[in-house]
Amino acid sequence: MTGFDVLVIGAGSAGSVVAARLSEDPGLSVGLVEAGAVPSDPDIASPQQWPFLPGRAFDWAYRTIPQPGTAGRSHDWPRGRIVGGSSCLHAMAHVRGHPDDFEPWAAAGGPGWSYQALLPAFRRSERFSGGASAMHGDAGPLDVLLPGDEIHPLVRDYMDAGVSIGAPRLGDHNAGPLTGAAPNQLTIRDGRRVSVADAYLVPALGRPNLTLLTDVLVHDLVMQAGRACGARITRGGVQEILTADRIVLCAGTVASPLLLMRSGIGDPDTLRGAGIACRHELPEVGRNLHDHLLAAGNVYRARRPVAPSRLQHSESLMYLHSDDSSRAEGSPDVVLACVVLPVVTEAFARPEAGSAYTIMCGVTHPTSRGSLRPGGPSVADVPIIDPAYLSTDQDRRSFRASLRLARAVGRAAPLRDWSDGEILPGPGVEADVDLDAFLARAAMTHHHPVGTCSLGPVVDGDLRVRGIDGLFVVDASVIPSITAGPVNAAVVAIAETWAGATDQPRQ
Repeated sequence: MTGFDVLVIGAGSAGSVVAARLSEDPGLSVGLVEAGAVPSDPDIASPQQWPFLPGRAFDWAYRTIPQPGTAGRSHDWPRGRIVGGSSCLHAMAHVRGHPDDFEPWAAAGGPGWSYQALLPAFRRSERFSGGASAMHGDAGPLDVLLPGDEIHPLVRDYMDAGVSIGAPRLGDHNAGPLTGAAPNQLTIRDGRRVSVADAYLVPALGRPNLTLLTDVLVHDLVMQAGRACGARITRGGVQEILTADRIVLCAGTVASPLLLMRSGIGDPDTLRGAGIACRHELPEVGRNLHDHLLAAGNVYRARRPVAPSRLQHSESLMYLHSDDSSRAEGSPDVVLACVVLPVVTEAFARPEAGSAYTIMCGVTHPTSRGSLRPGGPSVADVPIIDPAYLSTDQDRRSFRASLRLARAVGRAAPLRDWSDGEILPGPGVEADVDLDAFLARAAMTHHHPVGTCSLGPVVDGDLRVRGIDGLFVVDASVIPSITAGPVNAAVVAIAETWAGATDQPRQ
């Protein structure tokens, strides 16, 4: 057996932060285990290659069960099986969310999870290209680029089109207000992707008190007398047990609850159905699953060739209130995204690159809630993932409203010199029933699943698993209610906040 003071499971965004920050204490031995390997595919570092990374060897390649709300389609759910996790696969957009998004967090876990309480962690984490301010830091590990001259001319006109229909013009999505048109801030340095592992973990790996173990499968947790004290793993074809005084799950929204459930922590009926004996009843493990959906989308034939993006294809998210596109206050309920590389789902023919562009649209605060559970007792059993997409009337209404706003932007004067006509949804698709039918086929994940080890019912305000000593969850699964934007920035702040608490290491 190998023992540590702290064992961190998962070297993705959260695990990289937690391991790096805890190992700053030279008296603390930290073990970090990861199912994947150190990145070796050169495409990971290229910002333009992110749409083509899913399905490679470093993708867990999860898949949902068929979704009634999306025309019975199953959805691919790429998740990173690699040091750096999904920050090696995602589109690099760095959006904290609206300050109001964190009110449910504070209600569930206490005032330490409000936006104001998290703001020091957001600032501490970033090396912002725009310099330090009350809202930004410029000395943190994670490079955050606010693009300038690199922004595509199509995207500049798209932002102008948003302003022309009333959207506020923002210079910065992360300066407080979120509603309006702004360039995406991106985790890019010198033209290359910066994963959270690049930023946090790689500089820390020379510390003698930090041990990174790669290509490790974690089967379940070892518990004694109500305390987690180890993990059963396989590495190099050999099974062994890693022991620790504290165990921190940073495996993500899919893998963290699955590990809890394989360890007998969860709903008794759910566990029984997977052939697992219940050792600690915690019914909400695996529930509250939700995710951002985008429609791909509102596609336009280009009047002239569209040059490739110099950044990462999707250069501007535009957050709006569907009832009033000029309203600035409060958290927005819909989002648009101009994608220079045309995007469609598998239900439609994909236009050639350079011949078309897409305005994607989505719902920022979905009310649909699903669940996931193990397909069996083994880590090799395929999980059953049901996000229950578009299962509420509110989500369907908001999705329609987002598409109507995308069309309003797409038809506005600043984009007329770009458009040679709408390809999708196409002429005549205007009635609610027709829009719903189109959106069911055009819906795709925005790759932001959260909520399956939720703050409140599963973990307390210290992120300790309720009823189990020495066991914590620190990743996107603890988010009780999703932020308006991509969640990676919030995950980094969660990990920074937990690892930087003055009473760490917690018992």
